[in-house]
Amino acid sequence: MQNVIEKAGVLVEAIPYIHAFRRKVFVIKYGGSILDDAKIRKNVLEDIVFLSYVGIRAIIVHGGGPHISKRVKELGGEAIFHDGIRVTDSKTLQIVSEELGKLNQQIVDEIKSLKGDVTGLKGHENIIYVEKKKSSRDLGFVGTITNVEKEAIEKHLREGHITVVSPMGISTEQQAHNVNADEVAGAIAASLQAEKIVLLTDVPGVLADPNDRESLISSLTVKQTEELITKGVIAGGMIPKVRSCTGVLTGGVKKAHIIDARLRHALLLEIFTDKGIGTQILADE
Repeated sequence: MQNVIEKAGVLVEAIPYIHAFRRKVFVIKYGGSILDDAKIRKNVLEDIVFLSYVGIRAIIVHGGGPHISKRVKELGGEAIFHDGIRVTDSKTLQIVSEELGKLNQQIVDEIKSLKGDVTGLKGHENIIYVEKKKSSRDLGFVGTITNVEKEAIEKHLREGHITVVSPMGISTEQQAHNVNADEVAGAIAASLQAEKIVLLTDVPGVLADPNDRESLISSLTVKQTEELITKGVIAGGMIPKVRSCTGVLTGGVKKAHIIDARLRHALLLEIFTDKGIGTQILADE
């Protein structure tokens, strides 16, 4: 009986958060190795369906890097990166389009199996507009976002649909381009003035000591994140994650979160409990 009572207490604790976030937009970036794990994926999508049921307007921007690299290798090619960006020739672009399309449909189908209302959108189908990304070398068909067709996304959100977006874009010449998924998530969040952007990762959040999982920093400001980067506390692959969060906060998004998707119901615990389980990043006062 005590266990049942405690579960009821968790629901009561969630009430003010449900009230505050109803009809607000959440952008959730989901990719990497955690997208490949069927068990983790089911737990994540269950949480997102719950968000939708309580009136939160959820957008999922999914990656697909490991799938794309694997397919390139299977076809006898080589995955080439420059400054962390995939060099995308015409053959690679076709693979990117096909693999992202499969992943988008898979996520849509799995949300439907969980009784969620959902729409899948491909970014290069007049949703994400881009121009060719400038770099010290030619990256091929890689885009920098110039505009987001937010009305198309908002239409699906108003209809109560979880909206799943694949990270590609279209140029004014009607040429499809590969786009970094973090950039797509950030651009959509800024365009729709989202309440939150959430990065689902395979780490607990920002750690004061990278070797101690118990040293989680639960809350940071943009200024504090830069100080931790300078000190080397935030380093390696965590730097682009943190900076993708701080960038959208300056664009009007209320709050950013970095959470470990491997923890069951991580999204719900971060959003609907007083303590949370990841790192939230806030704009400077």
